[in-house]
Amino acid sequence: MPDRNLEFGKFGARGIKGYEAAARQLDQLAAFIASPATTRRGMLARLHYLTRTDHARAAAREAGLTVTDRTLKRWAEGKVSPSKKSLAQLEDAYRQVRRHNVARHLLQRLNRQGRGTRVEFHPLNQSQVPRPLQRDVSFRTLNVRHWDRMVQAWAADDDEAMDEAWFDGITVDLGSDYGAYEYVMNIGFAA
Repeated sequence: MPDRNLEFGKFGARGIKGYEAAARQLDQLAAFIASPATTRRGMLARLHYLTRTDHARAAAREAGLTVTDRTLKRWAEGKVSPSKKSLAQLEDAYRQVRRHNVARHLLQRLNRQGRGTRVEFHPLNQSQVPRPLQRDVSFRTLNVRHWDRMVQAWAADDDEAMDEAWFDGITVDLGSDYGAYEYVMNIGFAA
């Protein structure tokens, strides 16, 4: 029975944690603002998203945006430019609020009323691993019907919970070799 890889890459295998690849895909589905926060357009778009209503403003405060309303107004008017620390805080708050806002919709899209979403598992790269030590892993597909734990962990930005949801909730349905997909090159799915 496969178990967690304790020394991944020891013999030259390359890849990323499966939950990280799935989180990247969920981020793409969330459709974040494309312009970086360091540009005026990107900063204004994030400010608008986080301050357009009282509810959005409260969510931004809860997500860690600590600057005053006066400062936010001065940023929007272009009178003052935010520091790098403030821009990072703005970006973090935006991503956290956006994830929270789209999680319920994304969960409905992925679960599709019990039909689920087809997921493609692109195995890790073993080209640098000596032949006798290579695992027999191949491209696999799986219809994942229960995304609840994964999406909730993604919305909370909880890496540990995402790893548990990935390893114990999604890849376990691959059968006895599910441990081989703890690390992957890519995960593909579209909802």
